[in-house]
Amino acid sequence: MPRATDARLWVLALSLATPFAQAQEAATAAAAPAAAPRSVVVVQAGRVLAEPGKAPRGATTIVIHDGRIAALLDGRQVGPAGARVIDLGDRFVLPGLIDSHVHLDSDAGGQAALIEGVTSSPGLDALRAQWNGMKTLRAGFTTVRNLGDANGATLALRDAVDNGWVMGPRIIDAGRSISVTSGHMDGTLSVAENLHPGITQDNLCNGADSCREAVRLQVRRGVDVIKIATTGGVNSRIGAGLGQQMFADEAKAVVETAHLHGKKVAVHAHGTDGINVALAAGADSIEHGTMPNEETLRLFKQGGAYYVPTLSTVNGYRERLAKDPNAYPPAVLEKVMWRLDITGKALERAVPAGVKIAFGTDAGVSKHGRNADEFELMVQHGMTSATAIAAATVNAAELLGLGKEVGALRPGMAADLIAVSGDPLKDVTVLKKVEFVMKGGQVVPLSD
Repeated sequence: MPRATDARLWVLALSLATPFAQAQEAATAAAAPAAAPRSVVVVQAGRVLAEPGKAPRGATTIVIHDGRIAALLDGRQVGPAGARVIDLGDRFVLPGLIDSHVHLDSDAGGQAALIEGVTSSPGLDALRAQWNGMKTLRAGFTTVRNLGDANGATLALRDAVDNGWVMGPRIIDAGRSISVTSGHMDGTLSVAENLHPGITQDNLCNGADSCREAVRLQVRRGVDVIKIATTGGVNSRIGAGLGQQMFADEAKAVVETAHLHGKKVAVHAHGTDGINVALAAGADSIEHGTMPNEETLRLFKQGGAYYVPTLSTVNGYRERLAKDPNAYPPAVLEKVMWRLDITGKALERAVPAGVKIAFGTDAGVSKHGRNADEFELMVQHGMTSATAIAAATVNAAELLGLGKEVGALRPGMAADLIAVSGDPLKDVTVLKKVEFVMKGGQVVPLSD
């Protein structure tokens, strides 16, 4: 590849980022020297994983124009006149990471989460979501799927980030998560009955028609994805276990209605029957999926749904219990201890079965900003470093419907990229120490 003394090379690279590439190239090919617009950034790196799942490139120059990748050039190229040059030395660059399961509005758990739920305000929740969003972005996660909050705080943050009012990760948001009455998403559980009228319950449904309405209410709020629970949950404040809580006709009504409106469906499910009901209904992803059987694996493959393991929830449980043995009420603590013991076993079955895996942490149960802890657990339970990285890039991008925008470094895609020292394909734990983050061509400050 010739060096930047050939001005036509740079003109071609920049023209790829516009819809009039051929006309621009013809008009400017003879110009020398080529001056770059102010919006041109050149990133030089030692190695680049442009396409997760494929071999990395060696020394590479990434040309960025108006926040999008214009070209990847072999070697360390000198930028066109006027371009901003970012020299990352021998660091390893890869696409911005994607966490498919977060809850940005909180970092509390157990009894502390219950207190926060009745003492916080929508405004404070939104500010907390932005605070946690920045922790996540600085950790290298440039895109997240937020799977439920109580009052729309993260919907507001999504729009504020999109408008450029605040910095944060790109957000795909589910609004309020849907479940049956007394199910995992029923916010009145364990709360005094006289307080129930003040707690939002439009996310609860009973019967197929009611579940269709619950989906439409979230669609009306402008959500990107629908989140439901077909089983109980570890943190549910009710001694009803982790088995199926939504009937097949209710799950089918949710999925059909969401798909009718062009929304994918993410399903919280632990117990086998609840997982299989959701997959049979056509769910797009199963979150947690703790107790699969052979039928589960068959349904995953048949429908092409993604499995989002959320292994690092156990880190949050262990840390809270280490600080306070009474952090969780007895009905929840019993399930927490079960989760600590069983986590990872489902992934060990899913990987050899060929189930599609997308990265997700359930951050909020675990700590925001430590999302990369999930990689180490994924590798411990059957994945390679390469497949774990693919789960957090190309796979997660496909699940979120963003495969043409993020998840790889190709011309025309958003310039979301991170850099680390060391080779994450050999030691995935280096992703816990991200040293450079760019989102949409904008460098993210790693401290205030």
